[in-house]
Amino acid sequence: DMVSRAKARRWALRLLFLAGFYLTMLTLLQRSVLFPAGRIPPPGHDVARRIPGLERVDLDIEAGSVEGWFMPGNGVSASSPGPLVIYTHGNGELIDYVAESLAPYRAAGVSVALLEYRGYGRSAGSPSQTALVEDARRQYDWLVAREDVDADRVVFHGRSLGGGVACALAVERKPGALVLESTFRSVKVLARRFLLPGFLFRDPFDSEASLPELDRPVLIFHGRQDTLIPFDHAERLAAVSGARLVPYNGGHNDPYPDAKGYWAEIFSLLADAGVLPGR
Repeated sequence: DMVSRAKARRWALRLLFLAGFYLTMLTLLQRSVLFPAGRIPPPGHDVARRIPGLERVDLDIEAGSVEGWFMPGNGVSASSPGPLVIYTHGNGELIDYVAESLAPYRAAGVSVALLEYRGYGRSAGSPSQTALVEDARRQYDWLVAREDVDADRVVFHGRSLGGGVACALAVERKPGALVLESTFRSVKVLARRFLLPGFLFRDPFDSEASLPELDRPVLIFHGRQDTLIPFDHAERLAAVSGARLVPYNGGHNDPYPDAKGYWAEIFSLLADAGVLPGR
């Protein structure tokens, strides 16, 4: 019996060690999964040079600087300030990848601001929820102080992880409206889908908890065939925020199939929110 008890104790210790090792590795690796900055290929050309009027507005941080771009809307100036969209991209993208696709905002007289995540592209530092939201808050405060930006007409637009950044920022700096694409309820809820313990994730991006505090018009796009962030995440976010949910047939990285309809939905939201005149 003593031998059996000793064996049982040894096995229990081994299991505890393996469980501890597993939890430690998950804790260490979760940020590399959430923020795969080092695995994103750089663009094959200098996007910034191709965009007329683009202004770099980098933020200084302890590790160096975080890159930001400001792209003024058509007809916007210090004497005629206009609305602004702050766009936050997905975790597998760079600002270089999305800047040109946002041209319809500029054509409608809406300026666009992009802020690269720490550790991504040419930006220094290491990404985390705390760091990304701090950078976004600092950028917001600088932007709304510009003479060519109407501080009462600022919109946040976030895709995937960027939706989590936008929702977290919205708790601290209220936008006039919010656009979300393919966004999760929270990282912890998403982790449970992959049988991972949510409590280990240090960057929860809990949009489901943030949205009820917003009390602003919200528009959500989400693909019904999204296998990374299931469609029911969008349904839940819409339920807690009263958002207009626009479903479409597509996966996580598939764009809305009707570009004209996509922008019509966005501009309708901005009109309803008083950001743009009725269209």
